Amino acid sequence: MKLTPDIPTPSAILEAALYVDDLEAAEQFYGEILGLDQIQRVPDRHVFYRVGGSVLLLFNPDQTEQQPSNSDLPVPPHGARGPGHVCLVLTRDEIMAMRKHLLDWNIPIDAEFDWPSGARSLYVRDPAGNSVEFAESHLWT
Repeated sequence: MKLTPDIPTPSAILEAALYVDDLEAAEQFYGEILGLDQIQRVPDRHVFYRVGGSVLLLFNPDQTEQQPSNSDLPVPPHGARGPGHVCLVLTRDEIMAMRKHLLDWNIPIDAEFDWPSGARSLYVRDPAGNSVEFAESHLWT
C-alpha cells in the first residue's frame, strides 16, 4: 500500500552492498564458487559483481568509512559492521544444483525450507559471515 501517491516510487533496486573483511576470500566465494560476473575491483577497497540487472557491491568497511579522495566521485562515507544479508534468485532446480555445488566446496548449509508462498530458500554464509540466500522469484508474490 502506497501511503503517499504523489512521491515517485523506485521501480527496482539497482545495487545492494555487503561489507567484508577479506576481499580475496569474498572474490573466491562470489566469483569462483558462485560464478558471478566481476565488473570492477579496487584493491583493498571493493569488488563489484553483476547479478541480472543489479549489482552486488562488496566493500571493505575500513576503506568506505573514509572521506572520498576523488572529488569527481564524492561518494559519502558509508559502511556496516556485522553480518548482512542478500538474496539471489534461482529456480527450484537451480537451488538444488547450487546446494550440491556448495556442499562440494564444503560450504555448510545454514537452512533450507519452503515458505508459505511455496517458494524454496537455501541459506549459506560467505567468508565474512554474511547470510546469502538463494530463493525462487515468487517468494514475495
